[in-house]
Amino acid sequence: AREQKTKRSIMELPLFERAVLIIKKFETLHDSRRHWPYLGYGHRKLPGEKYLRGYQMSEREADALLRKDLRKFCALYRDMGKDSILLGTLAYNIGPGAVNRSSVYKMLKSGNRNIFKAYTSHCHYKGKWHKGIYQRRCMEIMALFAP
Repeated sequence: AREQKTKRSIMELPLFERAVLIIKKFETLHDSRRHWPYLGYGHRKLPGEKYLRGYQMSEREADALLRKDLRKFCALYRDMGKDSILLGTLAYNIGPGAVNRSSVYKMLKSGNRNIFKAYTSHCHYKGKWHKGIYQRRCMEIMALFAP
């Protein structure tokens, strides 16, 4: 008998796995020849890393690097409890410095959970509002945030 594949909701997954799927969807697998110094799923090459321009990273290697980076960013916000994954996911995209200066971080730190407008304001690329990044922010907040 042939097994029927059933679609599962992203909401059935643990928060960390949801974050991984969202990042993969919006970052896609970077070609380091075209996107240097970015490779994998938006990882920026750090000083001392072995990667060279043109390195072809496998999906498996890119997935492992994404998970390592995301764990590192989530750990920065461990004191924020259930919001650490949301903030870590945002930091994966805009950097922890920008997150630490953001109104989102300040609002959550003060106990204000009405962050939708502040969170979705982080959707600019090269100074211009970007529809795809806005969609990403909406997906992140819907899947990773519990008001």
